[in-house]
Amino acid sequence: MFHIKRLNLFILQTFLPVFLMTFFVSLFIVLMQFIWLYADDMVGKGLDIAVLAELFFYVALTLVPTALPLALLLASLIAFGNLGERLELLSMKAAGVSLFQIMKPLIIFVLFVTVAAFFFQNNIMPIAKVKMNIMMISLHQKSPELDIPEGTFYDEISGYNLFVQKKNRKTGMMYNLMIYDNSKGFNNVAVIVADSGKLKFTDDKKYLFLTLYNGETFQNEESSNTRQNTGGYRRETFSQKEMLREFDANFNRMDESILQDHYSGKNIKELKQSADSLTIQLDSLGTQYGKTLQKTDYFYIFNASGGATEKYDTLAVERMRPINIDSLFNTLNSQKKQSMVERAIARATKQKEEFEAKSYGVKDQKKNIRRHIVEMHRKFTLSFACLVFFFIGAPLGAIIRKGGLGMPVVVSIVFYIIYYIIDNSGYKMSRDGVWSSWSGVWLSSFALLPIGIFLTYKAVNDSDVFKADAYANLMKKLFGRQQKREITLKEVIINEVNNSEALTMIDRLTVCCAELSEQMSQKNNKGFLAYWLHGFDIAALNKIIEMLEQMIEYVSNSRDKYAVMKLSEYPVLSADFFYRPVEKRKESVIFMALLPLSIPIYMIGRWRLKKLHARLQQIIARNNELSHILENEK
Repeated sequence: MFHIKRLNLFILQTFLPVFLMTFFVSLFIVLMQFIWLYADDMVGKGLDIAVLAELFFYVALTLVPTALPLALLLASLIAFGNLGERLELLSMKAAGVSLFQIMKPLIIFVLFVTVAAFFFQNNIMPIAKVKMNIMMISLHQKSPELDIPEGTFYDEISGYNLFVQKKNRKTGMMYNLMIYDNSKGFNNVAVIVADSGKLKFTDDKKYLFLTLYNGETFQNEESSNTRQNTGGYRRETFSQKEMLREFDANFNRMDESILQDHYSGKNIKELKQSADSLTIQLDSLGTQYGKTLQKTDYFYIFNASGGATEKYDTLAVERMRPINIDSLFNTLNSQKKQSMVERAIARATKQKEEFEAKSYGVKDQKKNIRRHIVEMHRKFTLSFACLVFFFIGAPLGAIIRKGGLGMPVVVSIVFYIIYYIIDNSGYKMSRDGVWSSWSGVWLSSFALLPIGIFLTYKAVNDSDVFKADAYANLMKKLFGRQQKREITLKEVIINEVNNSEALTMIDRLTVCCAELSEQMSQKNNKGFLAYWLHGFDIAALNKIIEMLEQMIEYVSNSRDKYAVMKLSEYPVLSADFFYRPVEKRKESVIFMALLPLSIPIYMIGRWRLKKLHARLQQIIARNNELSHILENEK
């Protein structure tokens, strides 16, 4: 027991520093991605360091769900890779400690992280998201920092275009100014030129104070006196001119109550209550629209002048006998028929447009409900993703046995990209109502869970599933060209061929090939489930391979050159991996559950089996031709 406790402590001491390092590195990377995306909203606003630090703090909190699964995957890969590379993992197994016992303290730690991640997602994340969104909206509405460039027009001051030829950055004095004042409209533009000028803010930073020296003002006469429009302009010369313009340079934080009802700022309890409330409202709205649709009149009672009568005696109408609309319509002349049809079309069109307009509100309400439900499920997916990524990284590191930041980083990025693509696709499908809310949100976790189970199973059994030679041989079998036989006539023959015995061997081979070919042609052997659960009769194929080679070896001793030449046309058969990837039923079920992998393997396997079926038919055809040659020789 003492040794087990020391072993657990050693595993934790190996894993925890790596986990903390990878977590902060992952968080820093995703934070830099956020800064890169929203740099335009932050640069040039003259923000204080405290405001930026607060914003980055809230952003970092909202990015924890993105960084935490990646950190666990990378940390477990590096930690177990280091243990395998230093042969410490091998020493533990040699001492009788199983991989599950080695992983036990980390499993407990990851379960603790999983629970903590759930409470973080439910309690802290909504607050952080609201504060981050409020700060981003406030930043977007903040006026830019006043930094007028030299030699170009500056238009960040509303209603003014300012041109400065040169400026002294130490004193703040600007030289050769030209100002276009269009604050009163395009037709009332005033042009101001000055030799120099100076800009400064008032103490409350809400107004811009501009002092100009030695200049002139040109303005349309119409803008200064609309009653006396002479069609000319007014010119003013000044030695000093002062202008005051509203320009709020402060950072004004908006009220957080504007995002109070947003789904991203609610916990599970609030999301459930909002979703139920919105669903009740939607049902009530649907019932109301349904009753309105049922009570909608599709015809009017017209008076003698041809106008529609809105008020009529409903009891009298109810006491009327049933009316044959077709008979009444046929009694009208062609002009009135045309008028009635046009009125009916107009009313139907109006009703259609009204209910289409109402349907947009219903669609928005449904979309809002879906987003609440999706957000509620996402509170759980982060925690579950942490668990799944650990059971991918730990056994994968034990199999690869490569530590450091090389191979583990590459493998982690590949798995995380797969997870990210599946997660985003499922989220969009759920958000748009293409899939149910839970299926789209949980898609990524359910897709990677079988991979974690499979890798853990292989790691516990010390499998070489990631051995490079095995994949090289697989690629050769998959994409390599079909081998050709090269059989030539022997100059010296020791064992003479008995044609009757050779024909018997050929007939037996033909029967076996025909039976296996018939079995492959049956429809119940071509499905996905049949491929994985029932597989392919490898024993029958191995028997055919053995009979084929024996027959070719025996007939190659023939003195008939045509018979020997025919042997070179026989295909080379082998027991391909894709004919039956796994022989045991339990392993087949695990492979079949790996949907990101099992479907491509199934498609390749069906293609390879189709090729095998063609080769079996080729063998049968060559057998018939060879039998004909041997019979003629006999």
